[in-house]
Amino acid sequence: MRAAVVNTIGAGFDIQEIEVDQPRGKEVLVKVEAAGLCHSDHIVANVDRGRPLPMVVGHEMAGIVVGLGPDATDFQIGDHVIATEISFCGTCAECVNGASYRCISPQTALRGAEDPARLSREGQRVEGFGVAGFAEYTVLHQNKLVEVPKEIPFAQAAVLGCATTTGVGTVLNAAKVAPGETIAVVGLGGIGLNVIQGARLAGAKTIIGIDLQPDKLELAKKFGATHVINGAEQDVVAAVKEITSAGVHHSFEAIGLGATQRQAIEVTRTGGHVHFIGLPQGKPLELNVMLDLLVHQRSLHGIYMGSSNVRKDIPYYADLYLQGRLNLDDLIAQEIPLEQINEAYEKQETGAIARSVIRF
Repeated sequence: MRAAVVNTIGAGFDIQEIEVDQPRGKEVLVKVEAAGLCHSDHIVANVDRGRPLPMVVGHEMAGIVVGLGPDATDFQIGDHVIATEISFCGTCAECVNGASYRCISPQTALRGAEDPARLSREGQRVEGFGVAGFAEYTVLHQNKLVEVPKEIPFAQAAVLGCATTTGVGTVLNAAKVAPGETIAVVGLGGIGLNVIQGARLAGAKTIIGIDLQPDKLELAKKFGATHVINGAEQDVVAAVKEITSAGVHHSFEAIGLGATQRQAIEVTRTGGHVHFIGLPQGKPLELNVMLDLLVHQRSLHGIYMGSSNVRKDIPYYADLYLQGRLNLDDLIAQEIPLEQINEAYEKQETGAIARSVIRF
């Protein structure tokens, strides 16, 4: 099969032929139909953190079940599924209590080092990071998959797996934004836009979108932003204070840079909540615990995948989309063939567009 392979960190993706193993145990073989280009995968492919190479990344994926391991019972051939970054065992205390995103034994969804590789190239092991969705087929443990209605187009289904689950989930599950509260979102990519529509669903009174790109600021209004701030032209903190007087009840940082994390803290009112979602990159944030947190009684939260119980949350989001209450269509700036992944990421990383989706 064809796959976008990372052979050298920072050198982009090479479109190559690799092999995929048959599903074993509780694994499922999925024919990938669509894969979203999430910023996190670009970071993995370009920042050397000691991960073994070669590697196939891609964790925002939708496809069709075409094969089942002998012990797989959750799906049938022909089911439409999406994959998620969350791995869970289903039996530990966290999973039993509904917090599968905090699973104590997520490694149960992986193969052991002594097992045959799921992906290989001429006999050499190819690592699959995330769900290895930048390929025509992938093999995954059934716990990493969620069935979705066949009425949802594959591109829209793909973004449910990360952008929507992380963005909307952060608002509803982790922040628990209440009707009438005020929020600010720093970074209006796929996740940031979903934070905005999550806040709209929660009934937030004031929803402020912050970015450097005018097109993204306009797009944010489609998702429910009541105000937008261009960080290249305005003092973000002063502008938020002018809109809200005291600052926002909840701020969300969806980029992962120290400078924007700092903005998220400073736009939050006394007693408010700061939520970090973006995968960290660049220099770490310097935190003054006394001034940033204690004096202003702010709480700081690190959120992983929207604190989502994916088997419950994703079907709910799918229903909202089919009801016309959740906007997935405007998240997708373009659908591309696999061969255009490098050019699409280059365009996306400039901040010009929200999300590209590979269609196989």
